[in-house]
Amino acid sequence: MAGRLNAVQDRIREALDRCPRGLVRVISACAGDGRDLLGALAGHPRAGDVRARLVELAPELVEAGHGRAAREQLPGIEFRRGDAAVSDAYAGAVPADILLFCGIFGNIRDAEVRGTIRHLPELCAPRATVIWTRGRFAPDLTPSIRGWFAEAGFEELSFVTIPGSTKSVGAHRLLVAPLPFRAHRVFFTFLPRQQRPSTRSEGGGNGPTEDPPGEGPNGGPGRPTMPR
Repeated sequence: MAGRLNAVQDRIREALDRCPRGLVRVISACAGDGRDLLGALAGHPRAGDVRARLVELAPELVEAGHGRAAREQLPGIEFRRGDAAVSDAYAGAVPADILLFCGIFGNIRDAEVRGTIRHLPELCAPRATVIWTRGRFAPDLTPSIRGWFAEAGFEELSFVTIPGSTKSVGAHRLLVAPLPFRAHRVFFTFLPRQQRPSTRSEGGGNGPTEDPPGEGPNGGPGRPTMPR
């Protein structure tokens, strides 16, 4: 998980470097304790420009992330407890320049992965960057995911595989005009844990998995199933 976290943080730093001068709006879905974004901001010259909303359901992770942001003197970071699957969680925080959808695509149905990608332009500012993760366990959905981003009007900036694991991190930039934000939209539903694609081990054996039960997407505690 440390390799994937480092890859996500690198993609965040690259996205910050591409942003024009001024405020940078960020949203993070299923954010956990926010270690991906907070780690990327540590020592970054644009940290003070960031205005971010991190949405997480587990109260202990929200509390931990809020505490770290306060200790690191990042007043632009807002943790909000809520259901990241519902567009209402992002009202007032969009359009965003950087979107983090990490630890999600391996825990929902394939059709909902495609549907979520199709609606991401509703959360985006022009030329926004979306950073996402998904395991390459069989059957590997990542080629389709990369194609679905293209269908939705994004160009691929990078696709990184983590050596020694099935984990991968993608970054895409919106090329088409953003779509209007719509409230009350449900993007996805977390599957029961035993039905999640992320529980598939490498080669069908007992190898490592992507976001296995008991681990959050950034290597911390796991979060509860979305109540839908």
